[in-house]
Amino acid sequence: MTTAEWPRLEGIAYGGDYNPEQWPREVWDEDVRLMREAGVNLVSIGIFSWGLLEVREGVFDFGWLDDVIDLLHRNGIAVDLGTPTASPPAWFFAQYPDARAVTRDGVALGFGARGMVSHSAPEYRAAIARIAGALAERYGDHPAVVLWHIHNEYGVPVGEDYSSHSVRAWRGWLQERYGTVAALNVAWGTAFWGQHYEEWEHVGAPAAAPSTINPAQKLDFARFTDAQLRACFRIEKDAIRAHAAQPITTNFMANQHHGVDLWAWADEVDIVSDDHYLWAADAEGEIGLAIAADLSRSVGAGKPWILMEHSTSAVNWQPRNVAKRPGEMARNSLSHLGRGADGILFFQWRAGRSGAEKFHSAMLPHAGPDSRVFREVVDLGAKLGRLGEVRGSRVTADVAVLWDFESFWAQDLEWRPSEDVSHDERIRAFYERLWRDDITVDFALPSHDLIGYRLVVAPAQYLLTARDAALLTDYVRGGGTLVVSFFSAVVDENDAVHPGGFAAPLAEALGLRVEEHLPLRQGDAAAIALGGERYGADVWQEDLVLTTAEARARYVGGPADGQPAVTRNALGDGTAWYVSTRPDAEGLRAIMTEVYADAGITPAGTPAGVETILRSGDDADYLVAINHGAAEASLETSGVDLLTQRDIRGKLVLAGGDVAVVRRPHAAKEAGR
Repeated sequence: MTTAEWPRLEGIAYGGDYNPEQWPREVWDEDVRLMREAGVNLVSIGIFSWGLLEVREGVFDFGWLDDVIDLLHRNGIAVDLGTPTASPPAWFFAQYPDARAVTRDGVALGFGARGMVSHSAPEYRAAIARIAGALAERYGDHPAVVLWHIHNEYGVPVGEDYSSHSVRAWRGWLQERYGTVAALNVAWGTAFWGQHYEEWEHVGAPAAAPSTINPAQKLDFARFTDAQLRACFRIEKDAIRAHAAQPITTNFMANQHHGVDLWAWADEVDIVSDDHYLWAADAEGEIGLAIAADLSRSVGAGKPWILMEHSTSAVNWQPRNVAKRPGEMARNSLSHLGRGADGILFFQWRAGRSGAEKFHSAMLPHAGPDSRVFREVVDLGAKLGRLGEVRGSRVTADVAVLWDFESFWAQDLEWRPSEDVSHDERIRAFYERLWRDDITVDFALPSHDLIGYRLVVAPAQYLLTARDAALLTDYVRGGGTLVVSFFSAVVDENDAVHPGGFAAPLAEALGLRVEEHLPLRQGDAAAIALGGERYGADVWQEDLVLTTAEARARYVGGPADGQPAVTRNALGDGTAWYVSTRPDAEGLRAIMTEVYADAGITPAGTPAGVETILRSGDDADYLVAINHGAAEASLETSGVDLLTQRDIRGKLVLAGGDVAVVRRPHAAKEAGR
């Protein structure tokens, strides 16, 4: 069966989760009328409807879903049809109580919230195949159905499972990975604390214990959990593919949930889709948004992707749920589009009156259609309707930032040198510097082909295999510029310190040895001296021994006072920088200014608060320019603003909070005229 690469839709996909089962049927007609007014062309349905579709085991009631899909189709609205397997029905919990997921502390999780059961329970796996297959058999040929949406946000809120089903599957996974118990003992370093095994049946899950669990065991359990969740996805995918050819996806949570390895998951889906919600505590949420969007594009190898969920205004599950201000929803949406999204969808269409998410915003809020939010939804639909030609264009980048989920899993284990060291914080700091310099970024793994990037940044590569370290060294030798932040290349794939000590696999590239980590006490700070200036630096220092590297900055104060803090090493045709502390924002700016010079990168000098991203299509380039500030700003560019149809001749003026999407000739074609 030939699989479609993209939903059968014209232009940019626009819409959101639609839950008509929560409303009387007389509301449905109003819904589709308002959807048409708003320019909605795609809705996701059925995601949490298992109990209404399979009312008893093997007994289905598709009548209401038939009516909804037919109604949407008559009104020109396509369907992203969900499989409801993220929330099994009450009858499943009652009939198969031992299929419940079990926490690390031995608590079995019951019905009444959202969340799957044990990913390893045979009864659950049989049930998800049955419901997915039944849906595909019934709707696989329906002209309204253009996309399949399996499950919902894998790993949230149920990921790790310590049930007997999971433990049995875990032992099988370990036997396949290691072959023998002896090999497992070596990989896990079980000679420590007398953890040696002789029999497979003695190997348990890393459940609650008197002290910290073997870190290699916990790291493998994270890998196992991810593999089991992907196996469940494949069960449903195979059941659907037996009857349907539409593309299949599941909604990721890029930059908001690290429990699954999105690089591996992206290989499973036909189209990457992502859910992204601003963190209200982040005063510059547009930067976190950009990280998530760039990650979504990157795990999908640069292909267009779908923003499956975001919010029109406030969410309901954070400590303080701050509402979006006028124009913010459009800026958020068009930033995602600029960074490669060809679909802009929300949770949800109509705000629910009941349940745990009744305070979550929606396209049609509790205030109804005569509201600011709905007027902005209609306006956004009109804007996206003018951007159809952007669909299919691509984003390219000169800089790659390393993002490795397995390294995150390892770094987040217990008993690290300092609880103040965070991979999320380090990635945000380096990415934020690049964002402020208006430099477009891809994310990558160290094992990827990095040769096409002028600059590679490793803000938090705690786990680095010897093979990947060799690839990074070859990248530098071949002419690349590499920046490595502290507490990187510390352990191998088994969370064991590398032979030769900390950062040993990168010794040739960096031209140094890390003799000792020197974390600072809480509240302590020091400084670095760089280029005749001093900059604040806190949290961490290191005792470095330089071999071939040169010191570009030195510590002022702290346990490493006077010693090298930032180094630069020339190797072959490239250079590698090492930043062994956490500099403040101005210090990082000064460091990156020198790094850019090595990499041949010149920041564009974009006004502060203005974000630009370039998408390139077959016939034109599209510059998405977003002014996140309150003051007017201007950019040098020419073309046609597709949102207003204005001719831009040399200078684009953006009012505070404004957005433009400028079609302009390809740079290469323009240069040749």
